[in-house]
Parts: sequence; structure tokens; C-alpha cells
Amino acid sequence: MEHIPVLLKESIDILLAGKGVVGGEGVVVDATFGGGGHSRSLLENSAPGVSVVAIDRDPEAAPRGQALIVEFASRFRLLAGNFADLSWLLDNAGIGKIDGLLLDIGLSSYQLEEGGRGFSFQSEGPLDMRMDPTTGEPAAMIVNQADCKTLTKIFRDFGEEPYAAAIARKIVESRSQKPLLTTRSLAALIEAMVPIYKHSRRHPATRVFQALRIFVNDELGALGQVLDAGLERLECGARMVVISYHSLEDRLVKRIFRQASKGCVCPPRVPVCGCGQQPRVKILTGRGVRPQDSEIALNPRSRSACLRAIESL
Repeated sequence: MEHIPVLLKESIDILLAGKGVVGGEGVVVDATFGGGGHSRSLLENSAPGVSVVAIDRDPEAAPRGQALIVEFASRFRLLAGNFADLSWLLDNAGIGKIDGLLLDIGLSSYQLEEGGRGFSFQSEGPLDMRMDPTTGEPAAMIVNQADCKTLTKIFRDFGEEPYAAAIARKIVESRSQKPLLTTRSLAALIEAMVPIYKHSRRHPATRVFQALRIFVNDELGALGQVLDAGLERLECGARMVVISYHSLEDRLVKRIFRQASKGCVCPPRVPVCGCGQQPRVKILTGRGVRPQDSEIALNPRSRSACLRAIESL
């Protein structure tokens, strides 16, 4: 299945308006390379002096990166690693300040459609969910070994699942008879226990799979790290664009951006500023940018996306 980049025009337009990119010699980092759609568009629509450095922890991204290297030569580089290690990866590659940073936090279509990765409850496969299958613990280990309290917390905190406790109890009961090792076995268990009248267009297992994926890959921790590192790396006038797909991610992005955009934080009763804090960024997107109806019709997976962007001061 072809990967369709989400909010492509909106994100590229913002990044291409960054000071260094407009100058024609900037370095833009696509820290979530995935299917490569955003990287390709950046390369096709920017001056020859602008280069794109992409990052991806998924080993299966390498062939897609190689195709861009063949086409754009030295203008494109793909670094293998977790975007949480942004500073280390850029230092190791000899890259200092950057003129743009893109974070598209969602899964690529390749990851969702590959049943062997275990991301989708619609495809039968091992219950894995690791972005980098060579590191960490697969979701099956969590599902079959964590106690009921831990599972409830994972489903509630990372999936905002209203039936978190009931699903956790059912999992513990079921695995005592037979381990839950595949995507469909877990999805079927959840589907069978959620009342039909509570069903909506969203599959009953959606939130649990989301929660497990976030937990297995420490996605919120990694997102916080890359946002902090990105703020330090941006040149004056450079821009950062973040596309998130659920409220947990979006709240974290919004909080960090707001903090960075604040000036004085002294209490109102203090007559003279003593903190000396100056705004580090300007927020460009207000309440965020959502996909238009035409994009959602073409790519239903984009419907939950929210884009936020800032410019470094």
C-alpha cells in the first residue's frame, strides 16, 4: 500500500518559509522519515543548496532512503536511530544548528500494513509493536506478564481507555488458559467483551493497541526529548512543525511550545521582572491546523491529525 503523507502541503509550506531555507542553503531535519513523502517534497520544492537530513529507527526505512540518495545525491542523508537522540545523531553526523525540523508522529502505512510488525489489529501477526524490532520488549511480553494494575494503568494513561480495568482483568484471566501472542487474539478478546451498543466507527481495540504501542516504544518520553533538543538546535528564524494524532501527543506539544513562547514568568505582584526570561519561539498555528475534508476523503487515517508549528526567535 502506498504511504500518503499527512498535511503535506501545509507542513512543507511552513518549513520552506523558514529564514535559512528561503536563503537557499538551509538544513532541514525530517526526524520521522517513514515513507519518505515529506522528505521528497522538501527536496523537490526547495533550492539546490537546501539539504534534508532524515532520521528513522525502523530498519525497513533504509531502502526508501536509498532511493532518495540515488535521486538527490548529497542533498539527502538518512540517519538510523531514535529521534529522541536527535542531538547525538546530529553531532555524530557533523551537523550543528538546523533551519527546519519536521516531526510526523504517526505510523507509516508500511508499518500498519505489514502484519508481521504487530501494529494493526486488522492484520494477523505477532504481538510485537516495536518501531525497532531489534531492541526493547515486544507488546506480547507486556500483555502476558504485567499484572492487572500495570495493564490498567497502561491502557488508561496511554490509551484513555474507559474500559481499562475490565479489559486488564479479562486479559489476565484469558492468558492463564492460553497466552495472547497475536494481534487478532488480543483484538478478538476486546471486541467480544465490549457491548455492541458501545461500538462506534472506531474498533473497540483501537485505544488498547495505541496504549501498548506508546508504552512499548516510550513514544511520549521520546517526543518530549526531541522537542527539547529541537528547540536548542533551531537557528534564529528556523521553523519546527509537529503533526500529532491523538490528544496525549498534542497536549505535550502544545505545553512545550507554550512554555517556549513565554516571556517573563514572575508573579504578577512583582513590580519589576527578576527572571529575565525571554520568549524563545513564536507560535505560528494558533489552535493547530487540521486536514481539510478533501484530504480526509482521500486518506481517512489523516482525520485525527493536528499540526502545530513554531518559529525560533
